[in-house]
Amino acid sequence: MYTVTLKGRGDLGEWRDAARAFLQGGVLPERIVWEAAGAAEGLFAAEPNHLPPPLPQIGPISVPPDFIKLAGAVICHSDPGRFSLLYRLLFRLMYQRRLLDMLADVDVVVARRMAKTVGRDYHKMTAFVRFKEIPLPQDSGGRRKFVAWFEPDHFIVERVAPFFQRRFNDMDWLIATPKGAASWDGETLRTTDEPARKPHLKDETEDLWRTYYASIFNPARLKVKAMTSEMPKKYWKNLPEAELIPGLIANAERSVLEMAAKAASEPLPFHHRLQEAAARAPAAPELPSGTLASLKEEARHCTRCDLHCMATQTVFGDGPEEATVMVVGEQPGDQEDLAGKPFVGPAGQMFNDVLREAGFDRRSLYVTNAVKHFKYEARGKRRIHQKPNMGEIQQCRWWLSREMELVKPKLVVAMGATAYFALTGEKQKLSDVRSKPMPMEGGRTLYVTVHPSYLLRLPDGEQKAAELLRFTRDIESVQSLARSFV
Repeated sequence: MYTVTLKGRGDLGEWRDAARAFLQGGVLPERIVWEAAGAAEGLFAAEPNHLPPPLPQIGPISVPPDFIKLAGAVICHSDPGRFSLLYRLLFRLMYQRRLLDMLADVDVVVARRMAKTVGRDYHKMTAFVRFKEIPLPQDSGGRRKFVAWFEPDHFIVERVAPFFQRRFNDMDWLIATPKGAASWDGETLRTTDEPARKPHLKDETEDLWRTYYASIFNPARLKVKAMTSEMPKKYWKNLPEAELIPGLIANAERSVLEMAAKAASEPLPFHHRLQEAAARAPAAPELPSGTLASLKEEARHCTRCDLHCMATQTVFGDGPEEATVMVVGEQPGDQEDLAGKPFVGPAGQMFNDVLREAGFDRRSLYVTNAVKHFKYEARGKRRIHQKPNMGEIQQCRWWLSREMELVKPKLVVAMGATAYFALTGEKQKLSDVRSKPMPMEGGRTLYVTVHPSYLLRLPDGEQKAAELLRFTRDIESVQSLARSFV
């Protein structure tokens, strides 16, 4: 039997040198006892190891690169069994070159689990190190200096030190841990495996950091289990913001209710400005009934569904009365909501481009939407489009029917599934009804195609080009059908 004692502080080289000697000596894994030097012996004060002489029949040793990568992580683990596990894998690799591909092998499973745990510890250290500035004399004129304390589960200091060098290259710092320390002075990155003592420093900026943390805390997205999984409580004692967390969690429900009440009473700023401008505008003259203008004025005050509460304004149809072709989209977008006109945003620009390419004059079309108010979700300063539900489409169908009665189109173009449902009350796969003229009530013809926004969402350039060509062909077919009604 052989007994080998290593420092065991995350240095792959010391294990590799011993393992190579045992492997070249043909020593079986079960004949080796691996130990890590303990504090009781005087840390790292182990006797020199007695290694076997190499066997002449064993030549140079080579291992797959994946094993070196795996071993580099596993050796940082604090489990005392890591040394024997790695040697067992190394010994078996001499006869099973594809051993690491055997995902159900017990040794491989344990090694990969250890590597994953070390990787998680690495991630936690990069996330939860909090530097504190060391006060310097006013006339020192040197670089600012910072110190941090962290308590990793494994021997990862040397492994993670280059990350902090890249991230905080412009300042001098020291990270102390019970498993070693790392420092950077602007020129040299140094690491040691000697245990460090926790420094006792207070940084005046901690109060500022706590204020910032409290201000970005979103109680509406609070998931305590996920939060404690990403920020385990064992790290809290060294995080200045941790003292706020229990109170923030306890008051989360009340804060959400306050946010909801505030959001309901305070729409986005531009909403206020546009509404105030509309209130200051002179009253519109009374319009003759039975006209598009009177219907548009009536729709301006629509409250048939809740969408009017947050939308800036009703976006009614636009185009000539008694147009031969009526184009129906889904709903206004962000830019349409502000402008008060349909199809003026990115999808509208693509629609206009295709019309020009087909030689189709948009001014001859009556363009509208199935839903007249913008439905969205506010994310910071952005308003993200949300698809209208069936109830909202049904409520707005009243306005769409009135538009059709007044415009009297011969051909109605439904762009997208929402428009098709609003016009027919049917749910069909768009691919089943696309590009096929179909009869409608009132002697009209229905033609279905995609919405231009679909083309904008396609990530693949080749597919986007093919779908744009197909959409152009649909518009050309609409133009031919329109001519047949003249």
